[in-house]
Amino acid sequence: MELLEVMRNRRSVRAYTGASVTEENLEKIIQAGLLSPSGRAIRPWELIVVRSKDTLKQMAKSRTMGAKMLETADCAIVVLGDEEKTDVWTEDCSIVMANMHLMADSLGVGSCWIQGRLREASDKRTTESFLRELLGYPEHYRLEAILSLGMPENHPESHSLDELPREKVHWEKF
Repeated sequence: MELLEVMRNRRSVRAYTGASVTEENLEKIIQAGLLSPSGRAIRPWELIVVRSKDTLKQMAKSRTMGAKMLETADCAIVVLGDEEKTDVWTEDCSIVMANMHLMADSLGVGSCWIQGRLREASDKRTTESFLRELLGYPEHYRLEAILSLGMPENHPESHSLDELPREKVHWEKF
């Protein structure tokens, strides 16, 4: 499948069948993240792969809303950035998330980007502090997002190139 077709097909999937994501597909998704470019090739990211159903259920409470799909996900990948290495960790980690999101969809694995940075947990702590306590990552690592992964219950229709917001494109000047 050509890249534009993969991008057109990629959709957020929040409902999963309960079937497992194969180790081979999970490894490919991780590899896609690790292949991501970063400013000055610093690679400030760290990935925490979570397969424990109990931990995933707890992680579903890491947001006041928008993380419930973790209860039925087969696994999740938490993307962290080392703020001591670079001031563009958020951008670098976003590329990791996007690459993994695209790879998952290209493999038939459902995924959803769950924003973590600057979000609140169900217990009123920040999502970052909630997950730091649960997953044990050091203070200088900052939370970017969580990628939920599971076999899709259904896949939303692909985006149409005819529906692209062409008004967002400006040539030469705004």
